[in-house]
Amino acid sequence: MHPILFDLDGTLVDTAHDLGAALNIQRERHGLPALSHAMIRPVASHGSRGLLALGFNLMPADAYFLSMRDEYLTIYEEVLINNPVLFEGTAAVLEAIEAKGAVWGIVTNKPRRYTEPIVRALDLEQRAAVVVCGDDAARPKPYPDTLLMACEKIQQAAGNCIYIGDAARDIEAGIAAGMRTGIALYGYLDVTDQPEEWGADFMIKHPNEILHLI
Repeated sequence: MHPILFDLDGTLVDTAHDLGAALNIQRERHGLPALSHAMIRPVASHGSRGLLALGFNLMPADAYFLSMRDEYLTIYEEVLINNPVLFEGTAAVLEAIEAKGAVWGIVTNKPRRYTEPIVRALDLEQRAAVVVCGDDAARPKPYPDTLLMACEKIQQAAGNCIYIGDAARDIEAGIAAGMRTGIALYGYLDVTDQPEEWGADFMIKHPNEILHLI
């Protein structure tokens, strides 16, 4: 059976409401109106960099980027377990994977200090065979380092694993690691994304399709 490794935000867990809530709290502090969930959701997988670009038109090279990023992350840490939920159908998928005796895990670019509370809040901590975060390796995705680290921890060859994500960097990292890859089309894709060009092996419209990949 093939181990399934999931990206976190936008693939396994819907965290967009809390990511957006933090951004809107920050915008309010700076005298700006709230943005709609529809505007925030497509960039939710792109972390603080993407959210600050959307919310404040800030880029990493800008003078105030670091201070604004720190402010955003402080706010996010206060709200990050308010509304995280597994995507519809994902709970049944995880149960079916476990029932088949297969292994699943999480590989995310989210730092561990934000990942662990969400995993605990959803009672996944004891179920995931491995949880590798963006700050666990020198290079996060799109580099393959964290994916290869996960393989080592579960004692599986990368070529036997499948990695599922909703961003181009997820697929790039999976391919670089030598894994088969799947795109979670139900995730945080923007209308400008072209997932058919990312080189993935599978296009996944609904989580229940993952069961065919084990």
